Amino acid sequence: MDSRREVFRMTGVVFAGEVICCLVMAGIFALAGYLDGTVWLGGAVGVALAVGNFFFMALHADVAADRAVHQDVTGGRKLMTGSYIIRLAVIFGILLLLVKSGRCNAIASIVPLALVRWILTVFEFFHRKEGA
Repeated sequence: MDSRREVFRMTGVVFAGEVICCLVMAGIFALAGYLDGTVWLGGAVGVALAVGNFFFMALHADVAADRAVHQDVTGGRKLMTGSYIIRLAVIFGILLLLVKSGRCNAIASIVPLALVRWILTVFEFFHRKEGA
C-alpha cells in the first residue's frame, strides 16, 4: 500500500510541474502573439494526457513489481507491454482527433507529453538537496 501512496504523490508532483510548465508555455505563445483558445485547450489536453499516462504507467509498474515478487515475471512483463501499447494508442487517438478538428494547437498539445521526464529530474534534484 505504501508504494501506491508513492504513485499518487509522484503523480501530484507531475501534475503541479505540468501546470507550471503549461503556464510558461502559454506565456511564450503570448509573447510570440499566438495565444488563443486552441493553445489553452491544447495545453489542458496535453497536461491531462501526460499526467494520466504517468499515473497509469506508474500504477502498472507497481503491479508488475508485485507480480515479480510473487514469481510471475512473465505476467508483469505482459502487463507493462500491454499497458504501454494501450496508453500510446489512446494518447495518439485523442491528439489526432483534437488536432485534426482544429480545436487544439498541435504544439501546445504535444509539449506537455515531453516534459514529464524533465519535471521528475528537477524534482529529484531539489528533493535530494533537502534530504542531504
